[in-house]
Amino acid sequence: MADPSSYRPAPGSIPEEPGVYRFSDEHGQVVYVGKAKNLRSRLNSYFADLTGLHHRTQSMVRAAARVDWTIVQTEVEALQLEYSWIKQFDPRFNVKYRDDKSYPWLAVTLSEEYPRVMVGRGPKRKGNRYFGPYSHAWAIRETVDLLLRVFPMRSCSSGVFKNHRQIGRPCLLGYIDKCAAPCVGRVDAAEHREIVNDFCQFMAGQAAPLIRRLESEMKRASASMEYERAARLRDNIGALQQAMSKNAIVFQDGTDADVIALAEDPLEVAVQIFHVRGGRVRGERGWVADRVDDAGTDELIEKFLVQLYADQILGDPTSAEPASIPREILVPTVPTAENALARMLSERRGSTVSIRVPQRGDKRVLMETVSRNASDTLIRHKTSRAGDLSTRNRALEEIQEALDLPTAPLRMECYDISNLQGTEVVASMVVFEDGLPRKGEYRRFVIRGVDGQNDVAAMHEVITRRFKRLLDDRASMTARIEADPDDGPLLIDPTTGAPRKFAYAPALIVVDGGPPQVATAAEAMAELGITDIALCGLAKRLEEVWLPDQEDPVILPRTSEGLYLLQRLRDEAHRFAITHHRSRRSKSMVESLLDEVPGLGEVRRKALMAHFGSLKKLRTAQVDEIAQVPGFGTKTAVAIKAALDTQPQRESVNTATGEIVD
Repeated sequence: MADPSSYRPAPGSIPEEPGVYRFSDEHGQVVYVGKAKNLRSRLNSYFADLTGLHHRTQSMVRAAARVDWTIVQTEVEALQLEYSWIKQFDPRFNVKYRDDKSYPWLAVTLSEEYPRVMVGRGPKRKGNRYFGPYSHAWAIRETVDLLLRVFPMRSCSSGVFKNHRQIGRPCLLGYIDKCAAPCVGRVDAAEHREIVNDFCQFMAGQAAPLIRRLESEMKRASASMEYERAARLRDNIGALQQAMSKNAIVFQDGTDADVIALAEDPLEVAVQIFHVRGGRVRGERGWVADRVDDAGTDELIEKFLVQLYADQILGDPTSAEPASIPREILVPTVPTAENALARMLSERRGSTVSIRVPQRGDKRVLMETVSRNASDTLIRHKTSRAGDLSTRNRALEEIQEALDLPTAPLRMECYDISNLQGTEVVASMVVFEDGLPRKGEYRRFVIRGVDGQNDVAAMHEVITRRFKRLLDDRASMTARIEADPDDGPLLIDPTTGAPRKFAYAPALIVVDGGPPQVATAAEAMAELGITDIALCGLAKRLEEVWLPDQEDPVILPRTSEGLYLLQRLRDEAHRFAITHHRSRRSKSMVESLLDEVPGLGEVRRKALMAHFGSLKKLRTAQVDEIAQVPGFGTKTAVAIKAALDTQPQRESVNTATGEIVD
């Protein structure tokens, strides 16, 4: 590992102009490529304070031995050069959005004399027109089979085409009218090209003009008493409508757009994209990439767009035609280089391309759908990793080795604190056994001995309460053994017959936080004489693992299954704490709003909430609806409604998540 100060550029030598920079290791291999509007400001940030950098960025600057840069004139040039270098050098510290599978395309070989339609995967070829990508090859083959009745274009390979041309007899598709049989001269090249153009027009979303034309021809055939031809045209219209029904209608205005959404966590980012053409979803893709730094959503979106449309941006001669760039690109957050990206894509497409965040209407609804798909992709990716026994075993072994534990931590407990500006302070305890959640043993705590927003004191209280219960259970079990060695199971409460809540001791305690939280947890355990349980903390910002009485954190590799398991444990504790906090917050708001209503005590407030289910529904209820609650009359209902109406609905921001809660 090199010392970054050994290759730091001399003060004043870095220009303040826009440009692209690259870090190289001692062997000259490029490890990272980036761009900046101000090279001096950006590069100086890498050499200022290493402890303030994301830990993967720290690894990058330590792995590098040299930094070079190239000045450019505009942000557009910077984007183009950045991606060119990424493609050329393949730096290991740059995020790479790569598909986890190959998606099928529908291709029409327009460069051939008699174009054919085919379903394929992999890279695109020059001279073909592509549609898609699609989720499943079988679905698009089924659609093509349906459309060949209406557009009987060639679908056979070059070898089959030449063979039937030589023998002068069409294949089966020619006999059943699913091919116009250009191989035997039923149609010439111009007539076949017209069929191909109609097929491409339909696949591009321009179905309405074709259907209107077929309907007009059907009516003329019927008027001329050509009933067989009219029947064929009727069947063709039905086939087109059936093919259209296979794609969900999204917009009525024939929108062409790519709708993109992300789902993020500190280690990975899931990307989902829906391709909308002619107002219909023509295809979708989703995959997961490793996060390499602490870039925000706007930067992640920018990098994804550059890689998604890279071939079109750079003018790759083997790329698809410019029409594959849609008129609109809908994103959850505006990318950092929005104007530059829009200019590049507009130049390549030949018309204006807008990049924007949908605010309302159908496009906003579709964005929410894509976001849910991205979240589902990330969850399935994590679940597949968590469900693998060998992966879980490797994660536990990595934690054991990193924390220098005597055995693998088969049972781990994690604690998190949640509050809203110092009010309604709660804590959560989640349990993982063998790397999997044990939800039946999750516990919630209401912190009562802490005033204000003091997470450290709250952590001390919850650790003290949890392990005091452990010691009490141990003492109780010891007394039972001494009194009657043949008594029943020791982990069952003799009074209730239920399992003891805190009878099991964990192998590892994980607290959500850094050195302060770890120190106070260690202090609480020491006060109780707990010395046989390991303790660590996982800090959110840099995903560092902190141990008691150690100045430096333990840094687990980014790809470590152990780090992934600790992160899942921490995130689950955070989710559980937030859920508890919201329920208490809602309850306390009901109590505060209804305090002034005479004769409305705790029992009747509970009955009111049990009937309506939430404060939001209670607010929208009418007087007669409130009066129907058992034990309530019209007079009380009027007083409740007046109390709710005189106090406006309040929105508060949860400091732990940034979410708005009612």
